[in-house]
Amino acid sequence: MLTAEIEKPFSRILAIALIALGPNLYGQITDHTPDPSRNREVHIAVHADRLAAQQIPATIFGSFLEPIGRSTYGGLWAELVENGSLEDGLWSTSEIMRMEREQPELLRASALGLPLPWEPLVSSQGNRYEPRWGDAANSSRSLEIMALPAGETGIRQRIYLPVQRTLEYDGSLWIRHLSGPAQLSISIRKRNAGDRIVAEAKVAASSSDWTRYPFHLTLQPEDVFPLEPADFVLSLSDDARALVDQISLMPADNVDGMDPDIVRMAADLKPSVVRFGGNFTSGYHWQDGVGPRDKRVGRLNLAWGIPEYNTFGTDEFLRFCERVHAQPQIALNLGTGTPEEAAGWVRYVDEHWGDKRGGLLWELGNELWGNWNTGYPAREQIGDRTRVFSEAVRKVDPNSRLIATGADPDNYSEWNAVQLRNPPGTFNYLSTHFVVTTDNVQLHDPSNDFIAKAAFAMPVGLGKKLGEMTEQIQQAGHHDTKIAFTEWLFIGNRQVGARAAPDFNNMGGAVITAGFLNMLLDHAEIVPISDMTGILEFAGIWKRREQVYAAPAYWVLRTYAEAAPQRLVAVESDAPLYSVEHGVTRLPEIQDVPWLDVRAALLADGDLALFCVNRNLERDYRAVISLQGFEPAREATAKTITAPSIYNRNDEDEPDAVGVTTDHPPAGKSTNYTFPHASVVVLRFHRSVPGGA
Repeated sequence: MLTAEIEKPFSRILAIALIALGPNLYGQITDHTPDPSRNREVHIAVHADRLAAQQIPATIFGSFLEPIGRSTYGGLWAELVENGSLEDGLWSTSEIMRMEREQPELLRASALGLPLPWEPLVSSQGNRYEPRWGDAANSSRSLEIMALPAGETGIRQRIYLPVQRTLEYDGSLWIRHLSGPAQLSISIRKRNAGDRIVAEAKVAASSSDWTRYPFHLTLQPEDVFPLEPADFVLSLSDDARALVDQISLMPADNVDGMDPDIVRMAADLKPSVVRFGGNFTSGYHWQDGVGPRDKRVGRLNLAWGIPEYNTFGTDEFLRFCERVHAQPQIALNLGTGTPEEAAGWVRYVDEHWGDKRGGLLWELGNELWGNWNTGYPAREQIGDRTRVFSEAVRKVDPNSRLIATGADPDNYSEWNAVQLRNPPGTFNYLSTHFVVTTDNVQLHDPSNDFIAKAAFAMPVGLGKKLGEMTEQIQQAGHHDTKIAFTEWLFIGNRQVGARAAPDFNNMGGAVITAGFLNMLLDHAEIVPISDMTGILEFAGIWKRREQVYAAPAYWVLRTYAEAAPQRLVAVESDAPLYSVEHGVTRLPEIQDVPWLDVRAALLADGDLALFCVNRNLERDYRAVISLQGFEPAREATAKTITAPSIYNRNDEDEPDAVGVTTDHPPAGKSTNYTFPHASVVVLRFHRSVPGGA
């Protein structure tokens, strides 16, 4: 037993330690389940005759496209060749370092004057290349190839081919003949085996003027296997010399220049709107991406340090929107752009889209409160800049619907207050974003389970924040202004050695996505527009080594959008709750989170759907579902997204590891159904047809 003399200093030391540790010591998940040891039934009562006042707009199931990573180039855009214009300055230093780590052979190629990521066909030949500035078919630079009297001299690039889908490939290049024989060979060869040609085309390029030459390549089955790298080669022989530029190679089955697998999967996502925006917006000039593609000039994408080839520009984006049956939502450049430039873009799009009547969604900038956006305004400038651009756009298109740049739900008040000083009607929506690292929690040394449960709870906390944002908007007199949630994404720590966490590319991210969509269903009246990050990469569609696949969150968004809920109906549930203390740093305190989260809605065809998220990592919930005001058919349809672990993911090697399973459980006015742990289920009750089964 401690003496009083020992107890007093010990208490002081303990108090100092607790103060130093702060709240981190006390972070916890509190399970409010009455008796967690009992696996009791959950009772869900659905009142189909008690409808919400507002319809659910399809625009809450939007997505967005930004040229980041391999979303556009190397993704949606079907071009197989990188840097076909043979330019320099298209990558940041960090991106060049990454490329050279992945392909050390590019160091030698760079020493020979070859632009990234081209290599010499025969490295031992030494320097037979010269970049030629000021003499080019496109942009500012071409490349001279100087063949030796014997053998071949050329350039090559590692590529991947979608041979699982097509063996036919179309291409073109620009050539200016300098001397020697006119023939140039274009081929696909086994990687690092220059003598093993699997497809070849030859062109007689005799013109001393820049001339475009098309070509076609046909492979045979098993010449190249899926996911296997190959070499794309241009070569000269017999002391020939020529300048080459603007090289292109595409699968012959491309759709308006786009990957058909991606177009199909994007259309299946049922995106009502597709946003063309992101951090690149503040340095993007739309005029660079219109006109003949062979003449468009590539630029450095300032936001991401990668090439903006401009071969996918406004016309291509509009064709994509048409293909996937979505309305375009375009972010204007309020960083380095001008009101006149923005008005010109609005005019151009209105002249090229749909019935040419305008009235489209236009976003006045992207995350302009962030110093990573080129030319970002100071906070006190944003209101005036928004108003000036709004006036310029409305002068061109009075019916345009404008989204002003708002701040994130957890840090919005001061920035949004400046925007709200503008007269009502300056904009129709204030944007908000929530891109959050899920394992950044206040608790010191958290368990993986703590991170997951805290992350799963975030949508509940976000819903409360959106209500507060709306209150500020209303108090400012902008009574008709709504919120547009134009980016949302949940990210696990990407660093090597980091803890496992829910992430956009694993099943845990799918659980958060469903919780977020359930929250949006509740708040659709004040948040009628939402764009998940993104339709390509992150939580959407991926392409690696020409294999197209989807992140688990894609299947959640697709399943919700396919159901197309029209109007919420009342739901009562006795599902147990839990609370989070000192969880994810940006939303650390969240109370009353349902372990089993359920929304119900009537669908366009008269069916009734339940949108269900089981946040429990271990417990399956047996539920008794009673339906009031609705006569169900004897069989329901259940679409389930789940996996053996919340850390399971899809990739190019296992593209279907996590997906949707469909079954048809028996149904009635009272239905028993078990929701698997860590799962998303859309349970559809079909309306009984008189005289039917």
